[in-house]
Amino acid sequence: MKLVAGLGNPGERYRATRHNVGFAVVDGLVARQGLAFETGTADALETKWRVAGDVVLLVKPLTFMNVSGEAVAALCRYYRIGAPDILIVCDDVNLPLGRLRIRANGSEGGHNGLRSIAEHLGTIEYARLRIGVGRGDARRDLSDHVLARFASDEQTAIDAAVGRSLDAVEMWVERGTEPVMNAFNRAPEGSQEGKSDDISEP
Repeated sequence: MKLVAGLGNPGERYRATRHNVGFAVVDGLVARQGLAFETGTADALETKWRVAGDVVLLVKPLTFMNVSGEAVAALCRYYRIGAPDILIVCDDVNLPLGRLRIRANGSEGGHNGLRSIAEHLGTIEYARLRIGVGRGDARRDLSDHVLARFASDEQTAIDAAVGRSLDAVEMWVERGTEPVMNAFNRAPEGSQEGKSDDISEP
């Protein structure tokens, strides 16, 4: 069994904000697969997605972002899911808008949701798919930035990134992290980022 958790904050106030892009990806997977969320064994919405003889638990923690690890760890204990079978999907202000970056493990890079998950799991050896939401104006408070909705001229790029993320998660479920890294850890076709794809991991 595998677990894919999209991170975000619950409630209408936070819907469609930058910090909730992980929710958008899991919502998209649920819609693509014709599934429906249920309340489950932890403070989260969950549904089971059956893929090629395996079961993938799709999850949206209903704890707030900074304590996402409480729900994720509780589900992992209940279903006996180990760290190698976990994928966390979240926003990343250190990546350009719309850029994807998957890693098999690593630090939280300043992301409080990832920090909470590492603390509650007791390991950083879990995969994470980060979606670039941009840093915005450096003079603006970072918390204000991530809790804001996307500007109208950003929406096309983020919609495309969410769509690519659905494909990336499906590939991870079937083939693991390395093929996803090779396919998705690069600037999208037509991007204005330039020729270099080397973005350091924070």
